[in-house]
Amino acid sequence: MGFHQESYTGKINRMLAAKQRIVSVAAGREAADLVLKNASYVNVFSNRICQGNIAVAEGLVAGIGCDYRGLQEVDVSGSLVLPGFIDAHIHLESAMVSPKEFAKAVLPHGTTTVITDPHEIANVMGTDGIEYMLQATEDLPVDVRFMLPSCVPATPMDESGAVLDYRAIDSFYSHPRVLGLAEVMNYVGTVAGDSQVLEKIAAAQSYHKKIDGHAPGITGYDLNAYVAAGVYSDHECSDPADALRKLELGQYIMIREGTAARNLQALLPLLTPQYADRCMFCCDDKHPSDLLEKGHIDYLVKASIQAGVDPILAVKAACFNAARYFLLNNRGAIAPGYLADFVVIDNFSDFHIQKVFKRGELMFSGGVLKDFPAAQVDPNLVRRAHDTFHVAPLSAKDFQDPRSRGLIGLVDGEILTEDRGYADRIDLDRDILKIAVIERHKNTRHIGIGYLQGYGLREGAVATSISHDSHNIIVVGADEASMAAAANCVVESRGGIVVWKDGRCAGQVALPIAGIMSEDPLEQVNQDLEHAKSVAFSLGVSSGIDPFMTLSFLALPVIPTLRLTTRGVIDVNTQQYI
Repeated sequence: MGFHQESYTGKINRMLAAKQRIVSVAAGREAADLVLKNASYVNVFSNRICQGNIAVAEGLVAGIGCDYRGLQEVDVSGSLVLPGFIDAHIHLESAMVSPKEFAKAVLPHGTTTVITDPHEIANVMGTDGIEYMLQATEDLPVDVRFMLPSCVPATPMDESGAVLDYRAIDSFYSHPRVLGLAEVMNYVGTVAGDSQVLEKIAAAQSYHKKIDGHAPGITGYDLNAYVAAGVYSDHECSDPADALRKLELGQYIMIREGTAARNLQALLPLLTPQYADRCMFCCDDKHPSDLLEKGHIDYLVKASIQAGVDPILAVKAACFNAARYFLLNNRGAIAPGYLADFVVIDNFSDFHIQKVFKRGELMFSGGVLKDFPAAQVDPNLVRRAHDTFHVAPLSAKDFQDPRSRGLIGLVDGEILTEDRGYADRIDLDRDILKIAVIERHKNTRHIGIGYLQGYGLREGAVATSISHDSHNIIVVGADEASMAAAANCVVESRGGIVVWKDGRCAGQVALPIAGIMSEDPLEQVNQDLEHAKSVAFSLGVSSGIDPFMTLSFLALPVIPTLRLTTRGVIDVNTQQYI
């Protein structure tokens, strides 16, 4: 792997010099690099607002409360200083942009650390995808820590670009930014004692790493078995009873408010003194429009406070609790020896972010973000990331089949689906469309075909290479010729979203990085995405759904009830093709 490891002696010497300076500043013998004067700050240890000057040296808080002098002094009287926010679980790829663009989007919202699971790109590129993301996130002003993908593919019934067992990811545990094993989505295999699942958990525990969970709705014996296997957290809780069952068995609860799933409102009862210390905030998936219009972790804090949650508890869920869970022992608080990651807001009621400091450096102020360079990625990995489509040209005939296929029913406002029996043809009067998943990694020519009800399309087709988690091409259409044309356009573009109308590509988002991320600025990606959505809606797509996100989850065979893979429609509950 490509990460740099300095010699042990060199590391100790470097740390010693920094430590001597920090101690000298803390003792008042030397001027600090930065002093926030007259600060009112959230103290996560005493659960109150404290006052005092905050001195920074070598990127760390050196001291608080004394009459420190600094080479730079910033008066923050009248404002509140909070620790930098932490997203406890996110897939950076979900933003559809490069890691630098993601950092540019979340830093003005006070996020200074994220814990990412790169399983989207790993499903496309295998370990090369993990290495790509490690390199692309190096030295960004948002610290990116990693949980290694546990399910590539999500289940053995899926076809991804790689199959990663515990041996494939084992060497990454020595990377200094790897914290553990990411969401164990195969809870069925875990409970059944599947050796391939349990050996991944055992390997992570052998390195004393964390293991995150993903187990919606399981109870009783199954839940006990899942937790006993060594899964320490869950972010799939959608009601307080489910969350409390898991919390009482020792799991930490990640309260999720993202683009695909929004659980904050339902889980607000957990944010009380009785339970809040076991809770942290996460976004999971965050699309460009949400990042631009709503924000990031700051949105969860603000919404919690507006709903009546104690502001101190909300702030701790946004930083301190996640830091403790992930053993990030020098962040999540404002205290001597902690990272000088600060979010300066006006007040809890309005919650306008005025300034953001990263390791004592002012990165955002007055609505302006300081520029920073993108990380350098090995050119071979860059080339590999731009060559992930291996699909022969498709025609209408590839989607024509007279046999009855499973009919997947969409549920308003949910990513769950219903089993609505079978269909054998497109019937626009009954809102029955044809849907297909096309294997795109190894040119196997595998095409799974089914039918979809509730999408609303009246003409043309919609195709995307974002189809969780294996990211094959998924396409839905009112006719087979449009389906083939839309899918071919995705391949020719090296990935992305395509809306096909009147024999042409009428809306498109190009995603040439592994077929799931763009090289364009976030604002441009959002503009292209919103235009493509408007075209999709003009073709009849139901206004109450997201045309592309809805499709992207229809290929994920771990969410009930029916899904579509490259081999056909699958009943998730029985793990059988129908």
